[in-house]
Amino acid sequence: MSEVVLTETESGAVADFSADKQTFHVPWGKAMMWFFLLSDTFIFGSFLTGYMTVRMSARDAWPVPSEVFALSFGGEPIPLILIAIMTFILISSSGTMAMAVKMGYRGEKNKAFWLMLATAGFGVMFVSMQAFEWTKLIVDDGVRLWSNPMGASQFGSTFFMITGFHGLHVSAGVIYLVVVARRVKSGFYDRTRGNYEMVEIAGLYWHFVDLVWVFIFAFFYLW
Repeated sequence: MSEVVLTETESGAVADFSADKQTFHVPWGKAMMWFFLLSDTFIFGSFLTGYMTVRMSARDAWPVPSEVFALSFGGEPIPLILIAIMTFILISSSGTMAMAVKMGYRGEKNKAFWLMLATAGFGVMFVSMQAFEWTKLIVDDGVRLWSNPMGASQFGSTFFMITGFHGLHVSAGVIYLVVVARRVKSGFYDRTRGNYEMVEIAGLYWHFVDLVWVFIFAFFYLW
């Protein structure tokens, strides 16, 4: 039998492929979160694409956002005031979440704990305001999934579906942050992992939720 002789380069390549080596040094939990966020991007992208298609093909006039989402405080209605506050709250929550990640990697778990709770608190405020917004549309304005007295009937179905799906993500994120924060406070990650990487993974999810809101804000409230 003929003997196969490998060059030094070939033998090195064979050794690399046959060895159990990690090409990119990304922790498993972080990689899985990125996969989840990628899949969620496709879902939100499909929803927003569908919204654009429905809006551009609607025969009836589409409601004017500055009029629909205006609130009065003892005088003239202020356009988009509630939406502006909600957006400011989510942007602020990104800041507290970023600081929580920084404190986690510094090992200052008490600061990381309180910053994560502050982020969760901002999330609760956002969802509460969204519930108020929905109540106003349903009770005061008479908007339904199948009808809309202010114009195109498709407005209600697209609005409730997309903002509701995003609100569900925010609500799940609040629960997620509280669980991770409690484990940070109790020293769970010190005993099991030796680091606070889970704070960063939770931060990835939260920043994604905030980023999605930017697109929803642009498509629903500014267009």
